[in-house]
Amino acid sequence: MNRYKIKIEYDGTPFVGWQRQENGQSVQGCIEKAISNIFEENITIFGAGRTDAGVHAMGQVAHFDVTDKLLEPYVIKNALNDHLRPFPISILEVEKAHNDFHARFDATQRKYLYRIVNRKSPLTIEKGRAWQVHKDIDIDLMKECIPSIEGQHDFTTFRSAHCQSDSPIKTLDSLKISQSEENIYFGFTAKSFLHHQVRSIVGSLKLVGENSWSPNDFMNALNSKDRSQCGALAPPEGLYFMEVKY
Repeated sequence: MNRYKIKIEYDGTPFVGWQRQENGQSVQGCIEKAISNIFEENITIFGAGRTDAGVHAMGQVAHFDVTDKLLEPYVIKNALNDHLRPFPISILEVEKAHNDFHARFDATQRKYLYRIVNRKSPLTIEKGRAWQVHKDIDIDLMKECIPSIEGQHDFTTFRSAHCQSDSPIKTLDSLKISQSEENIYFGFTAKSFLHHQVRSIVGSLKLVGENSWSPNDFMNALNSKDRSQCGALAPPEGLYFMEVKY
């Protein structure tokens, strides 16, 4: 058996998400089909994280096993990109991995970026790649919420009702909020995340930034451990899976 590790970039707009599903085209399904064609055997790939429909990735990581052919990583990379050409998926790196490596379970840290474009004029080039917010946003108010949410917490408030995690308790290593002209960036770092955790937090922080909530309201929502106290879920198109560390 030969195990390979791949790093992937994709535009999530046309997909039902990372995970293979019956109701549409997935990133996982497209890559599996390409690998299966190259190696002439049925292949299953295992990703470091699942992204929802419309969510993008700059540094998704996955692994797969093949039983027969042994090809050089650069050959696999070029062949995969050739097979994937019709889709907005790019294989950035391919490397031979140890047979006990696992893209999901061996990850020690994951990084997500969420991006808001704060302007009133419609998006054109950036449409589908950021959340447009028309009201003025005060990032200093949002930054006041950072101490209350970093560290270990019960994140039930910011957890999807369909989340499959065994526990709502997670440790958020860091949250960084910055602004460059009309772009507002939220950088999240943690070992793992709950389903919709990042988008839920951003949706609530946006309420603080536009003065609908106070920083204290945000902290009370977190401490309530009540999903109904969460702000509206931020849309998927502003979310990017940036990096995985091992």
